[in-house]
Amino acid sequence: MTQATLQPSTQQFTKQERQITLIGLLVVFLLAALSQTIVSTAMPRIIEDLKGFNLYTWVTTAYLLASTVMVPIYGKLSDLYGRKPILVFGIVLFLFGSALSGLAGEPFLGNFLGGGMNQLIAFRAVAGLGGAALFTIAFTILADMFEPAERAKFGGLFGAIFGLASVIGPAVGGFLTDNLSWRWVFYVNLPLGILALFLIIVKMPRLTHRIGGRIDYWGAALILLTTIPLLLALTWGGTTYPWGSTRVLGLFALSAVSLLAFIFVESRTPDAIIPLNLFKNKMFSLGNLASFIMGMAFLGVILFLPLFMQTVLGVSPTKSGFSILPLMGGLILSSIVAGQLVARSGQYKPWMIGGSVVLIAGIFLLTQITAETTLLDLGWRMFIVGLGLGPSQSLFTLAIQNGVSKDQLGIATSSSQFFRQIGSTIGAAVFGTLLLNNLHTELPRALPAIPGAQIDTQNFDIGALRSSGGADGPAAQIKKAYDAQYVQLERALNGDGAAAHALTSNPQVPDELKVLLQDGGLRAQVRQTLEAQASNVAALLKTGEPGRQALLKSELPADLKAQLRNLPTQALNTPQAAQATATQVRQGILAQEAAAVTQTRQTVLTELRSKLDEQATTLGEQVTTGLKNGFTASMTRMFGTSLWFIVAGFLVVLFIPVIPMLGATNVARKNSAEGSPTASD
Repeated sequence: MTQATLQPSTQQFTKQERQITLIGLLVVFLLAALSQTIVSTAMPRIIEDLKGFNLYTWVTTAYLLASTVMVPIYGKLSDLYGRKPILVFGIVLFLFGSALSGLAGEPFLGNFLGGGMNQLIAFRAVAGLGGAALFTIAFTILADMFEPAERAKFGGLFGAIFGLASVIGPAVGGFLTDNLSWRWVFYVNLPLGILALFLIIVKMPRLTHRIGGRIDYWGAALILLTTIPLLLALTWGGTTYPWGSTRVLGLFALSAVSLLAFIFVESRTPDAIIPLNLFKNKMFSLGNLASFIMGMAFLGVILFLPLFMQTVLGVSPTKSGFSILPLMGGLILSSIVAGQLVARSGQYKPWMIGGSVVLIAGIFLLTQITAETTLLDLGWRMFIVGLGLGPSQSLFTLAIQNGVSKDQLGIATSSSQFFRQIGSTIGAAVFGTLLLNNLHTELPRALPAIPGAQIDTQNFDIGALRSSGGADGPAAQIKKAYDAQYVQLERALNGDGAAAHALTSNPQVPDELKVLLQDGGLRAQVRQTLEAQASNVAALLKTGEPGRQALLKSELPADLKAQLRNLPTQALNTPQAAQATATQVRQGILAQEAAAVTQTRQTVLTELRSKLDEQATTLGEQVTTGLKNGFTASMTRMFGTSLWFIVAGFLVVLFIPVIPMLGATNVARKNSAEGSPTASD
């Protein structure tokens, strides 16, 4: 292997240089963290605007994928050309991608790349290519300038910055989305990025870290060929294509073959992006495995909680951003406390184990939420999740750095970030796929049967759920459908033959309505009723006065009874007079056909209007409730799956070795320790 020329071990920094550098790194870290958290609360509005719920997770996945594959490359480049120029390049590329992301879907871009959603995914990938340098180089510079025990303290601070970004990111993203436009969640990166550039270029001291070697292009290409097909297979499997389809199985096969090729190439490359001999280091291998698993579960929780709050609890994007505060408050608290205590004691493993146990409890509590869960009830559950997540935000990287020699710090740090990010990337794809698959299963169970309609759960539109109860929600859409049916019924009852034929041919229309439209329709039925009534009245009137008295005691319309009561006595005195009167009354009853038809039609329409409104309201409430219950059940099932990932990560943590930490304050070497960290085989 190429011999490294190590200058960081001899380069000395003043207290002021360390402080300025630390501030600059914190700004860079805040910029990188905000780029991942500020978008979450804007995503429901983005997919409504750009139309693409099936691509929901790819906005995050594209960024993580691009930044993931570049992490080890930037680590190597920083060893070859220095930390500072690579960090500046990464910030500039990140800002360029952010500006493009804000322009996605604008009319002047037209159908470029297939539409607005595809444009956003591509531009987020550009931002990810630059963003990879932000986290990686920041942690590497921290390792260059500070001893492990100091890194533990500052690592907790960096974890707190990530928590702060996770708090203000969704809140700022929601505020910008509600009050300006979702595009500003990308534009807001620009001023912060310019500040970061100023601090890095003008204020940060020059870091002379350089080693010999070459860039491992084959390794970088094979990482790409391994991760992209894997993510595509996980995203498409069970949704766009069946799991057993040739396309999905082919992607899995390509990923597996590329992984084998990567291992083969890296084992024979002296300047490998990820030297395989590092995996013989138990701290490196187990620490990265645990970080990989925790990264999957972390993003699975964070990515979809704002979606649950907006779709099920009905909160605005801004409020859903602030509602993440309990989770991030717990994360910040436990991250800072763990960092300070590890710095003093040098013991990191107990906090890793404790954090994993608390995280398991928190995720389990999230599996118990329902559609009736309040924000307060959800908040204390999220706080527990945050307490469990805090230690993992900094301690895994710290432990891995502490477990390798100083000439491997750059590679070890970039590898640690790589495995964490690849875990997050796969987590976004896996849990996004799980959520969609769960929706396909749970929504049909929760939704009521709708006469004449079928909700397509295979192409579920999240906008329908977000607008539940609103002007464009399911209840409003059902009301519109019933209103349209009423208009068609009204036309049919008024003699529109085409409308009548459409209704009588529709198997979903009740038979009692079809009766009003068949065999002459309502007019024929009214005529038949009047003829029967007229014949009955005439027959009784022919019998004379006894017949009239019988009719007055029967169930006849009040106006007809009044007419019979006003007949003069002589009109029924003789059989001839009674016959003539009966004929005259009969003709009068039949002459009322037009008025009777109009009155009957109005009565029927009034009853139909009331009944249809009642049915629409009831069905709208059932559909809205069913959508929320189905979505909640899908979320809790997804949380249940993530729980098993956390348990697996916890088991890995149990086997992480304990290595003495150089510079722990309890041995009084906080500021003066020299030399290399202890390596582990």
